[in-house]
Amino acid sequence: MKKKLIISLTSSLIMIVGVAAILYMPNKAKSEHYNGDPTVFVHGYKGTTNSFGFMLDRFENSYQWANKALVYYVSDRGNVREYNLSKGKREPTLVQVIFENNRASFDDTTYWLSSALNHMKEAYSIDSINLVGHSMGGIVSLKYLQDYEGEAYPDVNKLITIGSPFNGIYSHEYFQIHRDAGAIDLKPGSLALQLLHDKTIPENTDVLSIGSTGDTVAVPESVQAIRNIVPSDQLDEIMIENERLGHSALHESKQVDKIIHSFLWQDGP
Repeated sequence: MKKKLIISLTSSLIMIVGVAAILYMPNKAKSEHYNGDPTVFVHGYKGTTNSFGFMLDRFENSYQWANKALVYYVSDRGNVREYNLSKGKREPTLVQVIFENNRASFDDTTYWLSSALNHMKEAYSIDSINLVGHSMGGIVSLKYLQDYEGEAYPDVNKLITIGSPFNGIYSHEYFQIHRDAGAIDLKPGSLALQLLHDKTIPENTDVLSIGSTGDTVAVPESVQAIRNIVPSDQLDEIMIENERLGHSALHESKQVDKIIHSFLWQDGP
């Protein structure tokens, strides 16, 4: 009787340990498959992990709208490092892309973005995503649509651009301080902006442009130049009338949070 009891207790202990090991075992990237359309957040010129970090924290922890499941760091040589946060169990899933060289050209940054998105497709079988880009991140996200969307990369269901200057940054003083590749592309009339305006985007993507009258970097006129690239039947625009809502404050605004939520997950601007 004692032997049977010992065997039974031993079996139960093994089962408990086994379950605990499964619960606490880190999920490997190739074994995770997310359902639905993940939303990928792309920071802008000189952006860092904080550019969308606080917004994603609000989405996940304050509002409980979504879970941050993946972070991609892309080196200045285009090498992709993935951090799987092992939380792809609730919908929708949030993904953050961070570029080591945050002052690179449109071309280089878009290529690096495409590398991260290609990894998402290969590792997670993700065929469709949403994109959210702040400032130059919105320009780069739109350029991804023009140059890369196709068989090797996820399609984009919805794109949101936040304070993205599609005609460039009008401030002369800005370019006395910033003179790198990204800044050159952000100059009004640059070849990079001309090429952006010469191309179209896929017909299956809905686009929302968000701007603010208080943004002195991406002024309303430059933000609204997206109309020259995206057909009117694919484009929604919201210009927030708030002289205190500046360029970087856009991704810290609860009003912008609600606009993003509505467009992505409630089918409305």
